Amino acid sequence: MKNAKHFHELYVIKSTVNKTLKQIIIPVVFLVTLNCSNAPQPINYGQEGCRFCKMTIVDKLHAAQIVTKKGKSYTFDATECMVNFLKEFDTSKIKLYLTTNYSNPEELIDATSATFLISKNIPSPMGAFISGFKNKEDAIKTQSEQGGDLYTWNTLLEHLKNSNK
Repeated sequence: MKNAKHFHELYVIKSTVNKTLKQIIIPVVFLVTLNCSNAPQPINYGQEGCRFCKMTIVDKLHAAQIVTKKGKSYTFDATECMVNFLKEFDTSKIKLYLTTNYSNPEELIDATSATFLISKNIPSPMGAFISGFKNKEDAIKTQSEQGGDLYTWNTLLEHLKNSNK
């Protein structure tokens, strides 16, 4: 009888420990999975600093972000800071290159398919005057109003490489 009672006590303890572990492990796994998302992360304007120049990100028209294949995000106050950061980063680890849609502030768009306008009439935080657009029509319309030159992601990278911005 004593062994049966002891066995029952051990069974109760084991059940309690298993239940407690499940209550701890399941939320932790969920949070880890959530934080390792390969999706754009919201930018905390006015609180978050640029990964490249360390300035506080406040301009909702020009912010940028990269997300790695492991889900880590790096935010920037301007596309030019993101491009400069890439010079010393292993780009094979990057899943997403994102820039703000000038036509819809705070919307992060795929920089590799965006159209960029460099116009001296639209200042950006670091002075390269780069604005990103989700669709080319909006970029052309803004160009007709503000002047400047249009670029694809690849031609923008080449332009910045040649101009040392």
